[in-house]
Amino acid sequence: MLPRVLGAAMSLGMVGRYQCIERSCLMKVVFFEEVEGTALVGEIKDVKNGFARNYLLPRGLAGPTTRNNLVRAERLAQADAIRQEKLDGEATPVATAIAGAELTFQARVGEQGRLFGSITARDIAERLTELASAAVPDSSIEHRQVQLPQSLRSLGTVDVRVRLTRNVSAEISVTVEPDAESAELSFDEVLAAEEGQDATAEATDDEASEASATSEQAEPVEA
Repeated sequence: MLPRVLGAAMSLGMVGRYQCIERSCLMKVVFFEEVEGTALVGEIKDVKNGFARNYLLPRGLAGPTTRNNLVRAERLAQADAIRQEKLDGEATPVATAIAGAELTFQARVGEQGRLFGSITARDIAERLTELASAAVPDSSIEHRQVQLPQSLRSLGTVDVRVRLTRNVSAEISVTVEPDAESAELSFDEVLAAEEGQDATAEATDDEASEASATSEQAEPVEA
């Protein structure tokens, strides 16, 4: 019996096919490795011809859907499933240990509520590693697993996802508050100052836009 991916490809007439849709030529490839955001091991996808030829194929990440490549991808997919199951099993108790954690960082802030510096994914990962190690000895969390779009540069609380593996994640919250050496304002007062600064900046932008529009309207028209 044909392997699963080979059988699926053959039944759909996929082997070695190219197609052009709306002037964009696509190549049908089978993936030998996971390409984040694109495909998992063993998956068959239509990708842009340039992406395949310039990136996927030269790096051995995927190949044309030939019979040999489909058989190879099937074997790799089975091995990857076993590996992923092991990773998920190791990550699950770590996720349980940190799920719902409420981390608090103290930072130096000015009178307008702006931080001198920032709280980074690495800072969060180090704190989470300490927390997880207490429940799961020798466990560690890498900064790339902390799904933080950008470093935290203002006071307040944000929800953060920690993606330990493809299938195992945990949600935590991170609060940034002023440290003892900061301006002598309460946490609520500093937050209010920060919101006031944002409102002032927006008002300034609006005024600038209105002034620009007035200037354009008043500009004389050449005869």
